Amino acid sequence: MAKKSKVEELTDILKGLHSITPDIEAAAVVSVDGLMIASALPKDIEEDRVAAMSAAMLSLGERTADELARGELSEVYVKGVDGYIVLMAAGEDAVLTAMARKDAKLGLVFLDMKRTAEAIAQIV
Repeated sequence: MAKKSKVEELTDILKGLHSITPDIEAAAVVSVDGLMIASALPKDIEEDRVAAMSAAMLSLGERTADELARGELSEVYVKGVDGYIVLMAAGEDAVLTAMARKDAKLGLVFLDMKRTAEAIAQIV
């Protein structure tokens, strides 16, 4: 049996995140340069846009936390009326982006995303 590619491994991890945390509806791994690495996103979502926005938001969050002396960035999240977008660094080179339901238990989402980001960092 052939060894899985990095993209296949990462996609499996993203699908696993969704299965253990039903509050997470979709997820992606994006390079810090804004390129899609792997995703488990709905077909109606444009991957390139998600990738570019995720990288930009994480970069801005890191600069803001640094500039305002808030320490190392943990996560960035956006709350909309229909749910959350949560971004978390996955090592030096990648960003884990997830879309969560509006009634999501954020503590659990953050915990499971942190574990997933650590697993992603080992692969990327």
